Amino acid sequence: MDLVGYEFLRRRLKLSAFPLAHPARVAPVQRIMHLPNDGVQVPRTVAPESDHPLDHVLFSLRHEGINLQVLAEAMPHIPAEDMVQRLRATPSGLYIRQACYLWESFTKRELSDLPAVAGVYGNLFDPDLYVTGPAVRNPKWRISFNGLGSMDYCPTVRITDAVRQGIESDILGRTNAFLDSLGPVNADRALSWAYLSETDSSFAIERETPSPRKAEAFVALLQQAHENVQLTEEYLSDLQSSTISNPYDRAACFRHEQNWLRGGGLRGASSVTYVPPAPDLLTSLMPPFMAMANSLSKQIDPIVAASVESFAFVFLHPYMDGNGRLSRFLFHHALCQSGELERGLLLPVSIAMKRHEEQYLLALQSFSKPARKLWDVTWIDEDQFAFDFKGQPSIYRYWDATPCVEFGFRMAEEALNVDLRQETEFLASFDRISRAVNEEFDLRSNDQHLLIASALQNGGAISKNRRKQLVERVPAEAFEFIEARVKAELAQQEAPSPSRPRSGPGL
Repeated sequence: MDLVGYEFLRRRLKLSAFPLAHPARVAPVQRIMHLPNDGVQVPRTVAPESDHPLDHVLFSLRHEGINLQVLAEAMPHIPAEDMVQRLRATPSGLYIRQACYLWESFTKRELSDLPAVAGVYGNLFDPDLYVTGPAVRNPKWRISFNGLGSMDYCPTVRITDAVRQGIESDILGRTNAFLDSLGPVNADRALSWAYLSETDSSFAIERETPSPRKAEAFVALLQQAHENVQLTEEYLSDLQSSTISNPYDRAACFRHEQNWLRGGGLRGASSVTYVPPAPDLLTSLMPPFMAMANSLSKQIDPIVAASVESFAFVFLHPYMDGNGRLSRFLFHHALCQSGELERGLLLPVSIAMKRHEEQYLLALQSFSKPARKLWDVTWIDEDQFAFDFKGQPSIYRYWDATPCVEFGFRMAEEALNVDLRQETEFLASFDRISRAVNEEFDLRSNDQHLLIASALQNGGAISKNRRKQLVERVPAEAFEFIEARVKAELAQQEAPSPSRPRSGPGL
């Protein structure tokens, strides 16, 4: 089968854009078919009639959607006169107008000697296929740019079944309702746990255990997420400095040296798993990224915005250290800035991310793995490498955020339906057991707290070490009483009931 469209352009023009997961090919079919495992199958009668890049660009715009990575590199290969000649044939055609708009955007040149352009305004991104932002009209081509950022920086999110279901599920609305149902006292207790556990989990993902000072600083950082502060280089650098204990790693500005990530315990160039944009390119990418992040959560679904903002930041990697923790802070920042999560509330997504680190890695690798292949890395010694980028800046400007958004929705759902609910159940069980113990025994409050918490966390059994520690001031029958009450409580939680199923999509 012959390749057509974007993958044809990528291979024929030797572009650095990422390979298509579902390329279009000529096949013995009667109509265009989008098949999950076989890509786009195209009848020969519909395929481009020639190998001219413009024919394949127009085919792609009509049948494959928008791939800015490929288009950014392909359009400069098309002569201006070919664009104008095709426009003259159909001056009101949507796809040729899109192509001309993109040609001017990517070549930084203007087409001239044009016919009168007609036709109603058309969107660049089809809202039925993509999550879209507000439309900005271009009168010359009668095209509305409705991407998530700008032509300087524009991730894309396809509306897959998972994305559509996530948007429709109103996770933030359900989070507000659930915490409100707990009442002020229990909601405060659950949120205190959420802030501390979110901090521990965010550090744990980085294979760190925060010191009390570090933990306190990160909790304070999370509490700032509701503040109406615009992302700027100064603000982000202040946040980075507040979470880094080593004074030599604290940043006053975005990095001016090449950074890289290592993993897998390997040595040499093979140990480098990701190379973010070089400092000069980073300097041009951060302003449009921040402009996008400062408005996106008020324009689209907040969890879509949070996922895009968080993963975009870690792919840009603007600091030498602290990027991972800041990227997860930015997830919360987007949720809070949307105005759809009530002030002070927190959805502890890092706890779910830590539990699903393999899925987190796969979401990251949806971009990092193909990007890494575009770098030639030479190992000089243990801590020195030479980096040679074989790609184009467009790979960092335009990327498919769909896998990252799908992951973000899964983690947000678990943070609500698993983590917040389980902690709430834990607190309720603790209170019921504590009241029962108080009716039978007169124990020190700290001892009672330790014993109940120990039993709840260990399936109803108090550890031998805890018994040994407290045996001189806790009666033997109190140990047995607490274990019995905890086991009864846990059994009650496991039993299904008409009002509380054992598992389900909502609270």
